[in-house]
Amino acid sequence: MNQASIAATETHHAAIPAWTWVAPLLASILLALKFLHVVPSDAALVLVFAAVFLGASVFSAVHHAEVLALKLGEPFGSILLAIAVTVIEVALIVSIMASGAEGSGSVARDTVFAAVMIVLNGVVGLCLIVGGRRHFEQTFQLQGASSALAVLGTLAALALILPNHTLTVLGPSYSPLQAMFVGLVSLMLWAVFVFVQTVKHRAYFLDAPADDVESDSTVAEHHAKPSDRESLACLGLLLVSLTAVVLLAKTLSPSLDRAIDLAGLPHTFVSVVIAAIVLLPEGIAAAKSALKNQLQNSINLALGSAIASIGLTIPAVAVVSLVLDQQLSLGISAANTTLLVLTLFVSTLTLGTGRTTVLQGAIHLVIFAVFLLVSAIP
Repeated sequence: MNQASIAATETHHAAIPAWTWVAPLLASILLALKFLHVVPSDAALVLVFAAVFLGASVFSAVHHAEVLALKLGEPFGSILLAIAVTVIEVALIVSIMASGAEGSGSVARDTVFAAVMIVLNGVVGLCLIVGGRRHFEQTFQLQGASSALAVLGTLAALALILPNHTLTVLGPSYSPLQAMFVGLVSLMLWAVFVFVQTVKHRAYFLDAPADDVESDSTVAEHHAKPSDRESLACLGLLLVSLTAVVLLAKTLSPSLDRAIDLAGLPHTFVSVVIAAIVLLPEGIAAAKSALKNQLQNSINLALGSAIASIGLTIPAVAVVSLVLDQQLSLGISAANTTLLVLTLFVSTLTLGTGRTTVLQGAIHLVIFAVFLLVSAIP
């Protein structure tokens, strides 16, 4: 057996290492004990274990997503992770809205805006920095990136900017009819994008032919697909891991609220922290792809998750707001509008040539740092 076959066999058998199912299992046990009131949720030791299991579940989710991406191929693997994370994010937002807690009417806006800024500036900037540092200049498919960015810009403007300028309902809100219509067209646009990405023009979202020849180990890694049984197991473990991430983040949120209050930060900063935690699996997976010189996969993850975050969240919260007869605040502030427009403008320049360097990554990280500053000190 040659070296490539050995490497492929080792990759195949190591598809589900023990830690990747032990971590979500222990997290699930801790959550069950908490919900059954066996252990106090605010005890210091419980919070420490929750934080540890949260980090372990994030890395577990990344591993299972990578295995599934290997099985399905691109861009299906990126789409799967984006949808899984977004659906759970929507469930968390809807649960907060249904609770009627303070600020529940704006939690969707704050979370979606934070997710878009984290993805387009934090994740993309990190990927371009780490990838450019190792590979100097990286390439991707211009057609796919420009198509995704056009969809994202449209969704962001309809969901986060236009509500500030309508007349039927003054303020940062749509009327019920407007909210349902915008939610419907957002869902339809997301569905059309997924169809184009996976069927009609799938080639636009695949890695462009590389100039250099890959090593035997990289080729083996690309072709060592897991079995159907392992893939199904990874799919289940991915969902369990992502659910554990969200529920543990919600468990830690009261302590986070107190810490933010003690630090003198605005309450809306909680949405930034929770969005960052939920997006960690995608962020880590995207950065690892950039390190492997697979920038197309990184862009698929980043832009796809941002599109899904708006395209799936807005329809869901629009329906929930009507059912609960709750005013839904969607329009962002003037400062955040400036940051969003700047982000979309810079992203157009970054993704408009098909080639990137560390300079573009540095620009996105600067915008991300300013977003964090404005979020902490409005």
